[in-house]
Amino acid sequence: MKTLKKLIITMRPAQWVKNLFVAAPALFAKDHALVDPSIFLKAAFATGTFILLASSVYILNDVLDIEKDRLHPVKSKRPVASGELSIQAALAGGLISLSIAVVLGYSLGPIFGIIAIGYLVLNVAYATFLKKIPWLDVLSIATGFLLRILAGSYAIGLEKHEISFYLLLCTFLVALFLALGKRRQELTLLGDKSHSHRSSLKLYTLKSLDVAMFTVAALTFAAYVAYTISPTTRAYFGTSKLVFTSPFVLIGIVRFIMILRRKDDPRSPTDAMIHDWPFIINILAWIAVVVWAIYG
Repeated sequence: MKTLKKLIITMRPAQWVKNLFVAAPALFAKDHALVDPSIFLKAAFATGTFILLASSVYILNDVLDIEKDRLHPVKSKRPVASGELSIQAALAGGLISLSIAVVLGYSLGPIFGIIAIGYLVLNVAYATFLKKIPWLDVLSIATGFLLRILAGSYAIGLEKHEISFYLLLCTFLVALFLALGKRRQELTLLGDKSHSHRSSLKLYTLKSLDVAMFTVAALTFAAYVAYTISPTTRAYFGTSKLVFTSPFVLIGIVRFIMILRRKDDPRSPTDAMIHDWPFIINILAWIAVVVWAIYG
């Protein structure tokens, strides 16, 4: 039981919330949801598949980065880096997680399976070499979120023309914004030792990351507002109320920047974000208003 507990910790349960992006298309697929509510069950299976895929990649990442993680004030406490979980037990758990994901993915159709495999390949490539290349590392993270949205769309039976370009664009930009924030926090926290933990950090600067973050933040908000007011969106949902969800997006961006600027929190900003009550309340409020606007 102790080994199982440490294995679950290594699978990053706090990070599983990121895979809710897989379920997002079901929320916005109004026509499909009203005709066939079972799409939410399919979305749940798809989300579970990506949770297991991501967990197996987290385990692999901890095994590959064991020496570098021991130099980090927070990551050094992870089960693999601290020695509380053996490499053999971690890899065995990762293989089991991956095997279950393959079975679940197969049940959701061939296109979903192909995207899931692509997601796995991308993450293995990231864990082995992409994370060492500045800018390409954050683009790889954003692409992973894009694949989540595509997988969720095909899992519930959407056709290619039914997948919203704006939903894909907003997802990519939000993920890129969060990834840039994570790099900024690592550079600030580790200082001169940052390149020892992550080699790509030696080619980043705080100024370049700040410029990139604020640019992407502005593009994210603009893209989301454009989505809510576009004629296609209003025609599909039969309402213009979705624009009322825009302030929550802006609040979320500002709140993340506030979290990022904390100097007394060694956690990753994405970790801190999912434990920050104002941020969580804002997300829940956004979901509530989205449901009201679409289905109310």
